[in-house]
Amino acid sequence: MQSRIVILFFILAFGTSFFNCTQQEKKKAGQSSAIDSVAVINLKKLPLLKKLTFPAELIPVERAEISARMQGYVKELKVDIGDQVKKGEILVILDAPELIASYAQASAEAQTVYAKHLTSKDRYKRYMNASKVAGTMSAAEMESAKNQMLADSSAAEAARSKLNISSQLKDYLILRSPFDGIVTQRNADRGTLTGTSGSKPILMIENVGVLRLRIPVPETYSAAIPDTSVVKFAVDALPGKIFQATLSRKSGSISLSNRTETWEFTVQNPGKVLKSGMYANATLQLGREELSFLVPTSAVVTNLEKKFVIRLKDGQTEWVDVKTGFNQNDKIEIFGSLQEGDNLLTSASDEIKPGMKLKAKATKK
Repeated sequence: MQSRIVILFFILAFGTSFFNCTQQEKKKAGQSSAIDSVAVINLKKLPLLKKLTFPAELIPVERAEISARMQGYVKELKVDIGDQVKKGEILVILDAPELIASYAQASAEAQTVYAKHLTSKDRYKRYMNASKVAGTMSAAEMESAKNQMLADSSAAEAARSKLNISSQLKDYLILRSPFDGIVTQRNADRGTLTGTSGSKPILMIENVGVLRLRIPVPETYSAAIPDTSVVKFAVDALPGKIFQATLSRKSGSISLSNRTETWEFTVQNPGKVLKSGMYANATLQLGREELSFLVPTSAVVTNLEKKFVIRLKDGQTEWVDVKTGFNQNDKIEIFGSLQEGDNLLTSASDEIKPGMKLKAKATKK
């Protein structure tokens, strides 16, 4: 009886042990299957187009400071801020008594010297006629008359040049508009002394019929290509309205102060609705000339040392160093030693070490 009990005990113990081992093996098998099977993405090159909004500024296509070239007092101010002006229109008349007196003196001197030149020229002609009769005029007298005529001619030319200079300086007393535009600033009144060192410009003229939209594009996006030459923008002063501008030029250099490249767009403003100095928000569609590798952001691992993706090749994992570019929705552009057709883990982690054996669960495109 005791022997039967002992045998029965061993049978129960063995069965329990076998059951436990079987359950552990099944559990391990389940765990091994969960770890070994991973989701991957089949790498392909795709077109990249990213929509970005940048702050921008509107400036006039032409802007001129109207200042006095020489010292004088404002005698007459013909325009004020907000006035529309035409090219060549008189804006300011200055008064400079010393200049007027200098011009009058130069004019009188020029007339005196010119009269003297006419006299010496007439004398020389008379001597020439008289010399036709032999023995009437000596060679010395003829040479002296000729030299006097030439000297007076040079003096008359110098006086004429001095008068022209005074006349030009006198013209500087009248200030005219260099182009069609609008007066945006006025810093003087009648009687104000202008033309001194450090004095402000009398007027500011701006041509706002055409504006320039300047966008500081960050260095990261400076090599990108707009999908079109037209950009759309909005200003806070006119909510709900969308305007357009056409790309005209790029600065071609990166600013050392803010690491941006200036892109300039031309804005037609016939109704003068937009004003210079306005801030705008411009929307650009930027892309690459060539196709790019785009992967889910979860496929890129970033730690203190580097950025990398995990490639599954021949059933084993590899770490591949990459650099990232543009973001597009939930995907990111990557650059590295990669080729089309590579399988990358969609959810990568630095806990997955190189050389681990894994199995691709599914291939996503």
